[in-house]
Amino acid sequence: MHSTSLNKANDRPVYWIIGIFSVVVFALVAVLGRLPKVPDHPAWVEQLPAFNAIINGTCFFLLLASLWFIRKRNIPMHRRLNLLASALSVIFLASYVTFHYFVEETRFPADDPLRPVYLVILATHILLAAIVLPLVLLSLYRGLTNQVDRHRKIVRWSYPVWLYVTFTGVIVYLMIAPHYRF
Repeated sequence: MHSTSLNKANDRPVYWIIGIFSVVVFALVAVLGRLPKVPDHPAWVEQLPAFNAIINGTCFFLLLASLWFIRKRNIPMHRRLNLLASALSVIFLASYVTFHYFVEETRFPADDPLRPVYLVILATHILLAAIVLPLVLLSLYRGLTNQVDRHRKIVRWSYPVWLYVTFTGVIVYLMIAPHYRF
């Protein structure tokens, strides 16, 4: 059997795991908004949006540095930075879910002239955030298993999407933060 065929056969269980995990995370985040909120949340929960923005901003710069290192052919540093960005993204997800478990969604004021800009940024951020998880997981898998050509093909899509999601995460926070009513 050809090694490419063997690789594809070995990849199937991983693809299933990535798919199932991505669907479960998406469903959790979707259901989260419909859950009844805890009337009295712990005070530390109010710090989570700023913490999330810091994580997003950090991931944004880690991804830029990762690109720089791979262009310099420094694969070990490229790999470390992507693993760090991934670990921070897991922390972000846990923090995001925790915040939205406790706190009601904040709405951008209808009379604010920046509302249309905010809604476009938020909508694209949410749509691409839903798409980015399986793309990033697939990119990581292919990179960590030295499927370099296949890694490059998926990264052409996952990298700009992940970069956009991390950047707009910070912008969404900066725009909505003045409207929090804790």
